[in-house]
Amino acid sequence: MKNRLFLFVLFLHAAILGYAATAPKQLLAAPGTISATSATMVWENTAGSTLYHVMLNGKEVGTTNKTNYIIAGLNQLQTYSCAIKAEDAAGKLSAAGKAVKFTTTPQGKVITVTDFGAKGDGITLNTKAIQKAIDACDEYGTVIIPEGTFVSGALFLKSRMTLQINKGGTLKGSANTEDYEPFINNRFEGWEMKTYASLINAGTMDSKGNYTTSQISIKGEGTISGGGGALGKAMIAKHGMRSRGRLIMLLNCKDVELQGLQIKDSPCWTIHYIYSKGITCHDMNIVSNAHNGDGLDPDSSDDSYIFNCSFSTGDDCIAIKSGKNPEGYTIGRPTRNVQITYCDFTRGHGISIGSEMSGGVSDVLVRDCTAGALLHGMQIKGTKERGGYVKNVTVTDCQLLKITIFSALNYNNDGAAAPEPPMFENFKFANIDLTKATLKDPVININGFKDAMHKLKNVRFNNIMLPDGAKVVVNDAQNVRFVNVKTLNGNKPEYTLNNSTETTYQ
Repeated sequence: MKNRLFLFVLFLHAAILGYAATAPKQLLAAPGTISATSATMVWENTAGSTLYHVMLNGKEVGTTNKTNYIIAGLNQLQTYSCAIKAEDAAGKLSAAGKAVKFTTTPQGKVITVTDFGAKGDGITLNTKAIQKAIDACDEYGTVIIPEGTFVSGALFLKSRMTLQINKGGTLKGSANTEDYEPFINNRFEGWEMKTYASLINAGTMDSKGNYTTSQISIKGEGTISGGGGALGKAMIAKHGMRSRGRLIMLLNCKDVELQGLQIKDSPCWTIHYIYSKGITCHDMNIVSNAHNGDGLDPDSSDDSYIFNCSFSTGDDCIAIKSGKNPEGYTIGRPTRNVQITYCDFTRGHGISIGSEMSGGVSDVLVRDCTAGALLHGMQIKGTKERGGYVKNVTVTDCQLLKITIFSALNYNNDGAAAPEPPMFENFKFANIDLTKATLKDPVININGFKDAMHKLKNVRFNNIMLPDGAKVVVNDAQNVRFVNVKTLNGNKPEYTLNNSTETTYQ
C-alpha cells in the first residue's frame, strides 16, 4: 500500500509540473570527443519526444531534434555537468535525465605543417614535413593542415593529439606505393597479415594486447583524400589483393574521434579500426569508388558511435567485422556495442554485419537512418565456415529498401573452417518503411544455417510497411514473428517459408 501511495504521489507531482512521461537516459560524452573547448554528448531516444534541451551546469545551452549535440565554447581543465530534457509534441518538458559530469582537457600548442616546411601546392611530397610536425606536437596539441593541397605518404599519429584539416585544406594521399612502405601488421578480410601502411595510421596491432594509443582527434572542415582505385591497383600489382592499405587505420586504439571531414578516394576500405575501443565517427561525408571500397569497418572493437554521416561507397557502406574462420574464432575478440544513428546511405552494397564475424558481433543498434538502393540493404551475412555469432541486433525507425540475412556467399570464403557454424539470433526490426523497395527480389529475405542447431533464431518484425506485391522469404529459421507487417494497400505480403518452425505472421 505504501509503495502504491508513493508511486501515485510521484505521478501527481509530475502531472502538476507538466512533465512528459520519460526523461532521456544513457547520456554520455561520446568517446574521444572531450577537448579543451568542446564535448559531444549522445543519449538514448525517448518515445514521443520531438525536441531535446541540452542543459549545462543547470542552464540551457541549446536544443536539437537528434540524440547528439556538440557543446562548444568550454574552458580547459573545467568540470561540467550536462543533462538532457525531452520535449513532446504538446510542448511539455520532461524532468532532466541523470546528469553526467566531464572534465575538459588541457589546451596544448597549435602548430601548422607549413612551419615545418610543408607546401600545399598539390605536387610536393610532404610526408617528412608533416610527420615532423606530428612528432613535435606536445600533449593535447593540434597539428593544422591549412588551406591548400598537401600531398603525403603514410603518417603515424600518437596519443593525446589532434590532426585538424581546415576548410579549404586537403590532405592528399600520394599515388606512389613506395610512400606507404614499410609494411605494417594489419588485418584484411579477416586474416592478420602484413600490408601497406595507410595514409593515416595510429597504434600497433596486437590481438592479445591492450590499447597502445589513445585520445586522438582527426577533425575539421577540410578533406582527406587518398590515391583511390589507381593506388589500390598499383598495390595489388606489386603485392596482391590483400596488401592494400586503407585511408585511415586505427590499431589497438582507445578514445578516438573522427569528425566533420570530407573523406574520399581510399585505395581500399576507407576507415578501418581493429582491436579498439571507444571510436566516435560523426558529421562526415564518406565517398569511395575503389574495389572493396567499404566506407567504415569496425573490426573486433567495442563501443562505436557513428552518427550524422553520409555514405556513398563502392562496397559496404558500413561493415561490422571480427575476424574470419578459425583465426578469428580462436582470437575471439568480438565487436560489441555499435550505435549507428542519423546516417544517410545513398550508394553501396549494404549497411552490413559480416561477412567476417568469426569472433562474434553483438549489441548493434541502427536507428533513424535512411538507405537508398543499396545492393543488399540492411544485411547480416556470414557462411557456415565462419563460426562465431551475431546476436542482439536492433534496427528501428529507418527508411530502407531491403532487409537480408545471408548464410552463404560466393566470395571471401577461402581457408579452413571454424569448428562449428555461426549462431544468428535475437534480431529486432521495428518501425521500418520499405514502401519504396522494388519487387525484383524479396524485400525481406532471411536465412539461417542448415544445421538444426544453428538455425536463425528469435527474430521479430514489428510495424513494417512494404510495397504492394512484396515478397518475404524465410529459410532455415526458428521462432520468427511478423506483427503488423503490411503492404500499402493493407494486405499481407506473400510469405515463403522453408525448413522453418515457430514462424508466425499476423
